[in-house]
Amino acid sequence: MESMTVTSLTVHPGSRKQAPKLPSGTGIHGQSCRGLPRTIQKLVSIFRNGVVFKRANLKHITEAAKINGSGKKANVVVNCTGLSAHKLGGVEDKNMMPIRGQTVLVRNEANVMCSSSGTDDGEEEVCYLMQRAAGGGTLLGGSYQRGNWDSQLDPNLAVRIMKRAVDLCPALTGGKGIEHLDIIRQGVGLRPYRHGGTRIEKERIDGQWIIHNYGHGGYGYQSSYGCSKKVVKLVEEVLTSRPNL
Repeated sequence: MESMTVTSLTVHPGSRKQAPKLPSGTGIHGQSCRGLPRTIQKLVSIFRNGVVFKRANLKHITEAAKINGSGKKANVVVNCTGLSAHKLGGVEDKNMMPIRGQTVLVRNEANVMCSSSGTDDGEEEVCYLMQRAAGGGTLLGGSYQRGNWDSQLDPNLAVRIMKRAVDLCPALTGGKGIEHLDIIRQGVGLRPYRHGGTRIEKERIDGQWIIHNYGHGGYGYQSSYGCSKKVVKLVEEVLTSRPNL
């Protein structure tokens, strides 16, 4: 998957008929696209300096306090479990639900990133093209299917995604049909959406301090820096409020 960041936004005089909810038209400049696998690898390489990574299956959120690298019980647990917050003991947030997304990665390049505000294939389907930041090729999307837990590819949806992409950007295939798309792979992802918005707050569960940070939907990477700063502030509040022993 990829993440697109807007580095600047310019407001232009425009027609209210074209955008009735906006006072004017808008133009986006300086888009950048980050390859998420490479971004995660970079973060892991930074964190390895003093951080211990462990994998475990947890039935209750408080169990995480006992598996940290020091061998002692952690003072604070930061809960970033995404969709798993729906069923994890101690959390069981029923406001969590998946929003299914499906994409097609192709070797074709059009040297643009673009999207449309809607499609003729229903409100649960969208259209966008994202030039990959690394590795070449273009990511075609997509879908926005609320409450859909299916992780399997839908071949009919894939065809619609490709057709919409070629219609929106004919340069992708040199004005030819989808049979001229060179497919690398297809993917399905479940966005961790939370009704009511992202949950970032502290809570004491069975005597254990928990800092929740989940429910970011499809904008987790874009909002990660700001959310992390808020989490750090909450952790500091918890630690400074503890009595000196």
